[in-house]
Amino acid sequence: MEMYRKVRLARRGGMSERATARHFGISRESVKKIMSFSVPPGYRRTAKIKRPKLDGFTSIIDQWQKDDLRLNRKQRHTAKRIFERLRDEHDFTGGYTTVKNYVREHGRRNREMFVPLAHAPGHAQADFGEALVVIGGVEQKAHFFAFDLPHSDACYVRAYPAAVAEAWVDGHVHAFAFFGRVPQSVVYDNDKCLVAQIMPDGTRKRAKLFSGFLSHYFIHDRYGRPGKGNDKGAVEGLVGYARRNFMVPMPSFATWGDFNLWLEEQCYKRQADVLRGHSESIAQRLMRDLEAMVELPAAPFDACDQAAGRVNSQSLVRYKTNDYSVPVAYGHRDVWLRGYVDQVLIGCGSDIIARHAKCWDREDMIFNPIHYLPLLEKKIGALDQAAPLAEWDLPDEFATLRRLMEARMIKAGRREYVQVLRLLETFEIGDLHVAVKNALRMGAIGFDAVKHLVLCQVEKRPPKLNLDIYPYLPKADVGTTSAVSYMCLMQGGTA
Repeated sequence: MEMYRKVRLARRGGMSERATARHFGISRESVKKIMSFSVPPGYRRTAKIKRPKLDGFTSIIDQWQKDDLRLNRKQRHTAKRIFERLRDEHDFTGGYTTVKNYVREHGRRNREMFVPLAHAPGHAQADFGEALVVIGGVEQKAHFFAFDLPHSDACYVRAYPAAVAEAWVDGHVHAFAFFGRVPQSVVYDNDKCLVAQIMPDGTRKRAKLFSGFLSHYFIHDRYGRPGKGNDKGAVEGLVGYARRNFMVPMPSFATWGDFNLWLEEQCYKRQADVLRGHSESIAQRLMRDLEAMVELPAAPFDACDQAAGRVNSQSLVRYKTNDYSVPVAYGHRDVWLRGYVDQVLIGCGSDIIARHAKCWDREDMIFNPIHYLPLLEKKIGALDQAAPLAEWDLPDEFATLRRLMEARMIKAGRREYVQVLRLLETFEIGDLHVAVKNALRMGAIGFDAVKHLVLCQVEKRPPKLNLDIYPYLPKADVGTTSAVSYMCLMQGGTA
């Protein structure tokens, strides 16, 4: 640019074209060009690029790339692979750079174009993203639900161990509670948790749980084209934003609940931002979204997957590859199951008979040891080999109590120890632990004593360990013996 300025000034000052070219060391054609343009016009190609070695092979390359559109993106031809095939299969003698430049130019010409969209208030988009987090000291993959209101750019993000159908619905329920309103419509992709099947006419056959959710909230569901994430570009952008801003550095929390409370705080804080191209904050634009949305129903949707099962001979019932225990009294009976994102409820008739934390592994067995204690009381020989008790982390005082009971009563002591454990069917582990410690301190090694002590612990009254509190025991009268009666045992003594 500086050269342009000096040459133009020299010519304007009266220096001839020849003298100017000689003075600045450039050609006279360059001087003419500089005087024709006030700024450098840049290089302008006037003739079509000639690739004599490649021109006969461009139709082959175009066909390969056309065929690639039907394949997985990760299995399509790269420029290097195209060059290798041309060389090995078609005797191509040109260089790799020529092929690479043609492939890049071809890809640029065929790249998809998009229409800028305007979003009316009251509508939403939803999707799931993934990121690594540390929960309870364990590094694992978090699947985070992203809910976006494109008109205002207000968002809600919630994390789960897996992107299952229950998580999809639970995420919506919490998002609606977060905003206090329900959108008129939501745009989704074709996730199998939502769409069971895409029909030939393009309509969707919805999954059972998701269909019930839509019916509960009167939501109009819309779907993007398969494999076209740009059809819901607002929430796709939110997924990337949440990963970059909420997941860096890697979050570390004690529980999923703590993590989700923190994510809610970040969503609230973001509402104060004024985004590029807007003069209002997200919170100000959110008011228009909320006005166009509808009221929440009287009760939230029960975000659970429902199934039926039968209890087997080991008092286990299977739910999604995992086996969960129930009380042995319900063996071989039909039960119903409700799978939430954090727990599994098992019921029989109108009663809930078991409640377990949800297991995200596969082909695992989840036991509640208390379910098996009535059976172990009868089959006491299986006590040491019972799998449900193998990983039961009881306080050390329970092992001491068992050892003393077995030392005094042998097999009967083992049965009484199981009876002590069965008190957990009624009392909390903390209260029973205190009762066991008191029994050891007082030397009252027995089920009746422990039961009395735990009742005293719960009722906040002092213990009274004597026969008056056991009226069902037979009373025994023990007579006194005179010392004279033992004289016959002594040498030379008489009775």
